[in-house]
Amino acid sequence: MKNRKRALVLAGTAAALVATLVAAGPAPAAPAEPAAPAAPAASKLASVHGGGTIFYPYAANDDIRFTVDAESAPWTRPFPAPGPEKGLPTDARGRVTISHHFKESGFTGTAEAEVDCLVTGGKTATLTAVVKTSNVGWDGKRIGISVQDGQHGEPDRVGFSWGVANLDVKPDGTATQGTVGTCMAPAPFTEVTKGGFKVTPAPLSPVPKP
Repeated sequence: MKNRKRALVLAGTAAALVATLVAAGPAPAAPAEPAAPAAPAASKLASVHGGGTIFYPYAANDDIRFTVDAESAPWTRPFPAPGPEKGLPTDARGRVTISHHFKESGFTGTAEAEVDCLVTGGKTATLTAVVKTSNVGWDGKRIGISVQDGQHGEPDRVGFSWGVANLDVKPDGTATQGTVGTCMAPAPFTEVTKGGFKVTPAPLSPVPKP
């Protein structure tokens, strides 16, 4: 309370001093014209670039590699339906390639996919892509991938929508792999052991004006 009273006294003294100076000084000059507002900065686009080999504990001896080159392209994939007819703020473009060499059999499975969705949060990104070519029967399938750009000495990480996630259980108890929706992927649950990724985050783009 003592400090509060002191602050009030000081404030009152300062106000009185300002009033005295204004009364004794010359008339103030006409106010200057307000400055023109600064031009808005260009919108920042989210992106993920890089490639790396991961350690997957359920195939510890296999060589599994991902490359990702993805960039946001908001509102560029319109849907023929009310609501998202302008597209989505998470629309994106780019390419994902996957290579899985099975040490035991010597077979290498590959897939190349076209990115259709990307969203970021800090240094983590989630993206989906539709497979265009593969040698494992994935053509036309949407896959989900998450990438974490490791900071402060932490390793980069990758997650993917097959293997340990995205399982649908039917009423009769049988299980099947579920459908992947746009930008849907699990947390980045594997560690990158060679190579790395750069995630550039950006906020979601505002709805375009009519």
